[in-house]
Amino acid sequence: MIVRTDIPTEIQNVADTLESGGFEAHLVGGCVRDLLIGKEPKDWDITTNANPEEIIRLFEETYANNDYGTVGVVTESEDVRLKVVEVTPYRSESTYSDARRPDAVQFGVSLEEDLKRRDFTINAIAYRVTNERLIDPHNGQKDIEERRIVTVGEAEERFSEDALRILRAVRLAVELNFTIESDTMAAILKNSQYLSRISKERIRDEFVKIINSAAPMQGIVFLEKLTLLPHVLPELLEGIDIEQNQAHAYTVYEHLLRTLQYAADQNFPFHIRLAALLHDIGKPASRRWGDAKKDWTFHGHEVIGARMSRKILKDLRFSRETSEIVVRLVRWHMFFSDPDQITLSAVRRTIRNVGEEYIADLLSLRVCDRIGSGRPKAQPFRFRKYKSMVDEALKDPISVKMLKIKGERVIDITKEAPGPRLGDMLHALLEEVLDDPQKNTEEYLEKRTLELSTLSNEALSALGDAGKERQAKEEEEAVQALRKKHHVV
Repeated sequence: MIVRTDIPTEIQNVADTLESGGFEAHLVGGCVRDLLIGKEPKDWDITTNANPEEIIRLFEETYANNDYGTVGVVTESEDVRLKVVEVTPYRSESTYSDARRPDAVQFGVSLEEDLKRRDFTINAIAYRVTNERLIDPHNGQKDIEERRIVTVGEAEERFSEDALRILRAVRLAVELNFTIESDTMAAILKNSQYLSRISKERIRDEFVKIINSAAPMQGIVFLEKLTLLPHVLPELLEGIDIEQNQAHAYTVYEHLLRTLQYAADQNFPFHIRLAALLHDIGKPASRRWGDAKKDWTFHGHEVIGARMSRKILKDLRFSRETSEIVVRLVRWHMFFSDPDQITLSAVRRTIRNVGEEYIADLLSLRVCDRIGSGRPKAQPFRFRKYKSMVDEALKDPISVKMLKIKGERVIDITKEAPGPRLGDMLHALLEEVLDDPQKNTEEYLEKRTLELSTLSNEALSALGDAGKERQAKEEEEAVQALRKKHHVV
């Protein structure tokens, strides 16, 4: 049973104000479910028999929240979750012509009618704060005890009303570690095509919650088995049954899921989890049979994967910031990390490629990648040694902004106009400093700038790219040497 001490003062005050005004006030939905489970609610929702105008008259500061009559009651709470308490009138809804939103909403119905329109039984429980009474007409408490997701009434009817409920069932199952009841699961399979009517933004929001759950691997498996993955991330399906080379114990698909799950197990932030899921998304497209080694190769899969990831994230309407960091991690996840074969200049270039602010995330992704490949240790000695090289390299210049000469000074001493040549000069200087940080002095860089100013545009551009090409060549030679050592050439 819920006790009043579980309920914040702000919520009790709003409920008490409604009751004092002659109306009913019930907590409803996810907050009641979470209280019964023993979790701290993320959101608090109150439903009442007052209409929107009556709600507004009872409180000093409010605002209308949406077309469904919800009123936001502003409180003085310092808790961001309680600054605004949402109060919604009891309502019933008409047919859903587009499988997304009701054609019409009616206020002033009974609490029982309001609960009847809700998605799942575990979300159709109300709690009246004043008398501590639970109203549970659809046996949601029993389904909580049995840890299962069941729709209110006919499953097909609920999913035809709002197809996003199909995805929400999966999300709730993985967030709560519940099962999906058989009739509900059968209705999901039968009606999965309705997800095509749902906006990408709404699909993205449910997908994010699945990835941020404690069991995202199970969530993706649910999506695939229930034929929902084509509406969320169809590119993942291409990795099913795609065998890899001897370095991997799993198919591409299972490897991606296991890599994601380890990121969740380590409680890594969302962008690392998403990069873990997408880092080898380009492997199916790049897979080729190598006769020399009698094994599969995936050359350039990180480049293909970065392009695919950018399109995936754009299609799901992710922010530019999220897209940029995930794409960058996917693009550079194949960095060479054998400390006995790598040079500090190559480490500095890896940091430059991914960005100083994201190098720790790239290392975390490598750890997830190892475990997702079936390796027994997340951080063997060689990897820990490489991390120490990263720490050492971070003390040296790794970007143009860290040079002891600025663009304005280059213009002063060369009389060059701002433009591509200026950028090429600075990047050519950076390549020299990446090789030898001791060259990062005003005296040397000014002298070298004057020399560079005499070069043609093509020669300047080539100098800026030379370091990248040299790093790629060094890493390929090191890889070949290791293969020869272990007789796998």
